[in-house]
Amino acid sequence: MDAETVISTIAGALRDQPAVRALFLSGSHGNGRADAYSDIDFLLVTPDGPSDGVAALWRDAVARTGEIVLWRDRVVRPALINAITADWTRTDVILLTPEQAGTYAQDGLSPVFDHDGLYPQLPKAAPQAQMPPARLRYQVEEFIRILGLLHLAAGREEYINGVAGVFHLRNLLVELLVEETTAPDRGGALHLNRLLTEEQKALVAGLPAPEANRGAMIAAHMAYAAAYLPRARRMARARGVDWPERFEAATWARLAEALGVERPYEM
Repeated sequence: MDAETVISTIAGALRDQPAVRALFLSGSHGNGRADAYSDIDFLLVTPDGPSDGVAALWRDAVARTGEIVLWRDRVVRPALINAITADWTRTDVILLTPEQAGTYAQDGLSPVFDHDGLYPQLPKAAPQAQMPPARLRYQVEEFIRILGLLHLAAGREEYINGVAGVFHLRNLLVELLVEETTAPDRGGALHLNRLLTEEQKALVAGLPAPEANRGAMIAAHMAYAAAYLPRARRMARARGVDWPERFEAATWARLAEALGVERPYEM
């Protein structure tokens, strides 16, 4: 079933339900950036909030679009329901009260129906999002912590765990790169092509693939450190975030002592 039919089918099932006061498209369908691979994100407004009764109404509506093969009901987040039907149509909904829905902006939503005229009362656009300073500091410390665990993985010959460490470093690097671009709408996890610049894509693509052996594990950690830490330091300086100097210095000292490696970039 195509997205337009899914949306109209769900809307038809809910439009006359007294507990459902509004239904909006959010995500890529809400902001006009959807493609053939996009899931369908909804925001459902109900005075009842994320109640069992409203969740049952939603399940009935989704079931009209196809056989439900995955159903996650308020598991990941208290107001979020994820569903996948047999043709792999993905629908997500957030169940919110009118007061909670008031924190959204018009530029991220598209009304399906709006019985109480909530949409015109919303701000035109959401403020530019930026990673909070405490979050940036945490991520930098987490990168250094995972980097420091390299000496444990090498010492124990835990090369499979070393591969997992490289993936953690990669994820932190990608988050940093996305933060650099200040993209107004970051979408879901599968939208990196439009969030990263060509230079950033080349950087990530050029980093070594993780392999479960000592030499490759160490080399990959050093490559990611060289890619991440100077960029993160520049961002921290620009945003007035204190750099964990002592932690980083102690980590490089430990790696030098245990593995004979040096910091792979200039300060």
